[in-house]
Amino acid sequence: MSTDLRIVFAGTPEVAVPSLRALVAAGARVVAVVTRPDAPLGRKRVLTPSPVAQAADELGIPVVKAAKLDDDATSRIAAFAPDLGVIVAYGGLVREPLLSAPAHGWINLHFSLLPAWRGAAPVQRSLMAGDAVTGAAVFQLVPALDAGDVFGQIEYAPGDDETAGDVLAALAERGSALLVDVVGEIAAGTAVATPQQGEPTLAPKLGLADGLLDFTLPADEVLARFRGVTPEPGAHTTLAGERFKIHAARRHAGRSLAPGAVEAIKGGILVGTATEAIMIERVQPAGKAAMAADAWLRGQRADVELGS
Repeated sequence: MSTDLRIVFAGTPEVAVPSLRALVAAGARVVAVVTRPDAPLGRKRVLTPSPVAQAADELGIPVVKAAKLDDDATSRIAAFAPDLGVIVAYGGLVREPLLSAPAHGWINLHFSLLPAWRGAAPVQRSLMAGDAVTGAAVFQLVPALDAGDVFGQIEYAPGDDETAGDVLAALAERGSALLVDVVGEIAAGTAVATPQQGEPTLAPKLGLADGLLDFTLPADEVLARFRGVTPEPGAHTTLAGERFKIHAARRHAGRSLAPGAVEAIKGGILVGTATEAIMIERVQPAGKAAMAADAWLRGQRADVELGS
């Protein structure tokens, strides 16, 4: 890419890092990075820069840390005189006057096939809904949520066992190439954006309650929810009234059990649903570390039922 466009990149989590690195590797002129402030991590709650901040530091790019894009952040960003803003999972909204500050406005890499799954958790909601195909889109940012015209998109068909974490990682890499192409087209004056077609669906942020697995539902629905909430906010059920986390689960054809009933199997445990049983490989009882599911079951002194 050969461009004199002055680009400001806004992003925070690990899924935004491939896009930043791809733009720089392609020769884009990224003059500043905007990211969320350092956050406390780990048991000792050590203040830690975001993955995007760390990548920007490695690349020698100035960083603006802002919890929201308010007047102060707008002034700091405007000082870099950007021609184009690029946003990938920053974690906040771009409003006027910042939205119109760059000559080419802002473009957003979003992890869905718009207008499907507008919002904070597109991949998670797509998997929970059982979508066979998802993808990523680069669109022009407008005041309405994820409603701008689309420059380009790619499709991705998740594997049966891929979780939201797996799909996000895949789309982060594939989407970065799409983003680089669109930025190149904007710089060349050849970019064409088309209005979104179809009925929008919404993808609000997930909460802890969204991770609860209901074993009275069919196996496909149980596994769809497990995949959508893994690794965040995390899948769980209850055992004797306490939260019981489930870290690894997959399909297991050919065996039926009563919903929530548990049976030992090589490499894990079977848990009944409304249809066939599913296999759970790794669990975390309340107050304990994660462990192999079969090892956990061997330590039980009586029959157990998940969801109890």
